[in-house]
Amino acid sequence: MTDERTIERRRLVAALLGPAEPELTCEECFDHLDRYVDTALAGGDPDVAVPAMRAHLIGCPACADDHDSLLEYVRHADEGTSPAP
Repeated sequence: MTDERTIERRRLVAALLGPAEPELTCEECFDHLDRYVDTALAGGDPDVAVPAMRAHLIGCPACADDHDSLLEYVRHADEGTSPAP
């Protein structure tokens, strides 16, 4: 079983080492973030839809926050509920 601290350590190590595969710029990330989130929520594979996105999200805390916020917002919009403030 993987705990939260182990996950966070792995994320930090990956961010320090940099991506092993191609990665998007922040601008490209912003341009494709909605498609990435929509694909994930539709049950598809977002990494196939936007191949270099995951590497960027691992290494860019600002874009990862945007991703998490958009994911939560769209998830709640689909459910007809309001996200937590």
